[in-house]
Amino acid sequence: METNTVKNVVREKYGQAALRAGAGARSSCCGSGAASDLCCDPITSDLYEATQAGEVPDLALRASLGCGNPTALAELKPGEIVLDLGSGGGIDVLLSARRVGPTGKAYGLDMTDEMLALAETNKRESGLTNVEFLKGEIEHIPLPADSVDVIISNCVINLSADKDRVIAEAFRVLKPGGRFAVSDVVVRGTVPPEIRRSMELWVGCVAGALGDYEYVAKLAKAGFDEIAIEPTRVYSIDDARAFLASEGMDADALARSVDGTFMSAFIRATKRAPSACCSPDCCH
Repeated sequence: METNTVKNVVREKYGQAALRAGAGARSSCCGSGAASDLCCDPITSDLYEATQAGEVPDLALRASLGCGNPTALAELKPGEIVLDLGSGGGIDVLLSARRVGPTGKAYGLDMTDEMLALAETNKRESGLTNVEFLKGEIEHIPLPADSVDVIISNCVINLSADKDRVIAEAFRVLKPGGRFAVSDVVVRGTVPPEIRRSMELWVGCVAGALGDYEYVAKLAKAGFDEIAIEPTRVYSIDDARAFLASEGMDADALARSVDGTFMSAFIRATKRAPSACCSPDCCH
């Protein structure tokens, strides 16, 4: 699938989602419909506990398009620098900023003007000062090498048509010993061609998803260690029926073939720190 085509469709759909959130509607993962729609609701619903929801502006919660809760699993520490890839309305950036405290910092990176505007509004309403939103693409992160302690992302890497580049860039900007801690949709088994061909489902978190073994292989190729994939929600036939029907596809024909195939998962990995000198001739 041509990279620029995917990028343009993603930008358009997520821009529309930001405008809907700003108008008071609840966004959804597939970028169409309000909260009452069944579209992708099994992916985006019930991700944040009430205490976390109370820590961010309501507008940030309405604009959330994720498939997980990386801030709850990333074990952020005070003073750390965090980067959220595809930060959208900023919910995970704001939550991260509270976790790392005033001695830390949380960056959000997004390519969609409407989402960035929404995120800046949420930043102002939150009162947080250790937050910065950057405009850019996750394939070309506008930060220097070895500058970030933790990279998080919430159901965004699967939207990129060049995931190898995204993972390589994540590795580049992480400090030695830094952590890759993202939520994403992952595939087990074979994906029907009808889903892979659907641009709407690509934008909606499903069609661009990597296989679990494929994800591990790409992280290892980039240089990551301590790679692990932890399923957080496995989607059933009924879940699949809802989001396939919302895209005008033959839900009855496809639902059984995707039962248990798609899951939200938390993906962990570490950028290995340089090893210490271990013999008289290994350092010069």
